[in-house]
Amino acid sequence: MRDPAENGQLALLLEVAGTPKPGNVDREREYENLRFEHFLAGAVGARAGLRAAADGAPIGEAFESAIEGMSDQSGGNTQFGALLVTVPLVRAAAEGRLTPDGASDTVEGTTVADACAFYKAFEHVDVAVDDPPEGLDELDVRRGAAAAEALSERGLTLYDVMALSADRDGVAAEWCSGFERSFEAAGWLREDEGPVYRRASRVFLRLLAAKPDTFVATRNGEAAAEEATQRARAVLDGEADAESLAEEFLACDINPGTTADITAGALFIALERGLEV
Repeated sequence: MRDPAENGQLALLLEVAGTPKPGNVDREREYENLRFEHFLAGAVGARAGLRAAADGAPIGEAFESAIEGMSDQSGGNTQFGALLVTVPLVRAAAEGRLTPDGASDTVEGTTVADACAFYKAFEHVDVAVDDPPEGLDELDVRRGAAAAEALSERGLTLYDVMALSADRDGVAAEWCSGFERSFEAAGWLREDEGPVYRRASRVFLRLLAAKPDTFVATRNGEAAAEEATQRARAVLDGEADAESLAEEFLACDINPGTTADITAGALFIALERGLEV
């Protein structure tokens, strides 16, 4: 029987295996410099951090360890956001409280040291992020460990840092909502039938159809994010083909990465609740 750390790693692998997953790397599509194999290697590398989370290490420390291991492949950032979702869920599951309330308690209990470790994680890999809110340049995550003094002076925990960007970042919003979308999508996965990689694809499309992807908004603009959501709805309504949309998004460099991150969280929760593989 798999434990939470093992299910965390499996969730990362099942997420990238989800096919078709329009705009994201899957079993049949990849970018020139970001390939399927990079995600497999990233999931393997993240294992030590996931194990640390399950064994009780501080959330920030476990996350930074997972990112350091994930980055040990030539593709760059493969699962930064997915690990930011799954690491606290792994901790919650290991403590026997994998519920929205339990997950909230886990992230709300983070510390300033966790925030500093989170910032340090940005030194391992390039991550596409928005500029910080006006007047908070000293809290720009791209400063990495150099931001530790500002975090300490302000007394900001990792949960506080997430709250600062929850209105414009889908993963941060998960932290501040009891991982609401991840838990809902886990239910969809368990209610569905067929191979898990197909279920993951359908869940990805349902999540994208429900809400614009914040990573697309950051990289391509809000109009592109809204259009991507409309296109996903058309697939669900039977008016468009998922495979064709996947090819189009890939060609246009529309990458709903936040939706993929939440899909990984949903897969982890579903695995912990009995999803068979």
